[in-house]
Amino acid sequence: MKTLTTADARGFAMRQLRTLRHHLTTPSDDHTPLLGDSRRPWVRRLPYIVVVILQAVLIPTGIANLVNFYGLVLPVAAALTVSQTIPLFLAITRPLAAWWISAATLVTTAAITARHHQVEGSWPWTAPMVLSYLFLLLALGLRERRATVIAVWVATFLLTVLTTTLGLPRAGDGTTVLLIALSGAVLLLGWAVRDRTVARRLLTEQEQISEVERERRTLLEERARIARELHDVVAHHMSVIAVQAASAPYRIEGVPAAAAEEFTAIAGTARESLAEMRRLLGVLRSEESAGETAPQPGVGQLAQLVETVGRAGVPAELTVDEGLTERVPQAVGLSAYRIVQEALANVVRHAPGARTWVSLSADGPELRLTVVNAAPPQRTESLEASVEGTGHGLVGMRERVRLVDGRLDTGPLPDGGFKVAAVLPLDPSDRPGTPGEKPA
Repeated sequence: MKTLTTADARGFAMRQLRTLRHHLTTPSDDHTPLLGDSRRPWVRRLPYIVVVILQAVLIPTGIANLVNFYGLVLPVAAALTVSQTIPLFLAITRPLAAWWISAATLVTTAAITARHHQVEGSWPWTAPMVLSYLFLLLALGLRERRATVIAVWVATFLLTVLTTTLGLPRAGDGTTVLLIALSGAVLLLGWAVRDRTVARRLLTEQEQISEVERERRTLLEERARIARELHDVVAHHMSVIAVQAASAPYRIEGVPAAAAEEFTAIAGTARESLAEMRRLLGVLRSEESAGETAPQPGVGQLAQLVETVGRAGVPAELTVDEGLTERVPQAVGLSAYRIVQEALANVVRHAPGARTWVSLSADGPELRLTVVNAAPPQRTESLEASVEGTGHGLVGMRERVRLVDGRLDTGPLPDGGFKVAAVLPLDPSDRPGTPGEKPA
């Protein structure tokens, strides 16, 4: 076992002192004022208000203390007191630099007052000095790194011990232990508050990132769901094209050979398109959607949907223009059904028992869809599990509207209800432009 020599001990001590000096001379890069990130102006001004109050109390008290108990002349007492309290302003933005000024003033004051032998005054620190120093340490603990906080407390301990034991004629009294204990407690408090604030900020940032990712994932899931549902609609039309093109030469007499070849090519292309669509659907289909084999609903199934919601405790009325069901294209009907489904699901979730009105009408080349619910009755329990929607709320509605280049308007009503209004073109292929959500 290697014996620790004097040289080793001296080298270890020097390394520790260099580490201590490094932490005491390396402040944090963040010079934002304390509470400067608050959105409230009065909170941002609060540190300055506190410092002004401390100045108004500590400066006259400190001067009177040094003059009355230690017999210092007024200019010297004023200079020492101001030097001890003014760094509090600097501590709001640069607490480590303020600590150096304050620590130097503490030692200087202790050295000057040690020559006086009045027993009434505490030594080496006066009460105003202790209060000023503790407030400065609190600001330092709230701003600086953990290693710096520990280094400052160690330096405070060493300065206190050296001041009271090395070469000064007076022995320290209770303020020595008091300053060491209180400085450690204040630094620990500031350190704990700072770590908690940093943890809350990081948690908030992570929650914001998670919310953005959740919204993005919801949007992608809804678009994939729409693509899966539209597969049935498009596949039906492609099948009709393939069958008609393949049978045309047999149904129509006198078809030229070139035309027959063209019909055969059309049928082959349609079948290839169907095969490609099935492969694409396999990529889009998730484990949860693997069993989706039922025909896609449309305007004709809205009566059954409204009846289901009625059984869930939400009285709903449906109004559909006569003959509208036959006019609505399959893709538009699917979008209308899903919008109504999600709107009614939201009523069940957020306004259980509220009376609801669903209406569909044709306005020229457009389908106008409206779902309006009244304010929910008082003391009602949520019936969220009683009806199913797509689970994506307004995101799903917007994507359905974008699909057919329609317009969507949603929002609360003055009486406490909610409105969902959509305008869907009855022939989306005739509407040029980029799809998007517009106010109805």
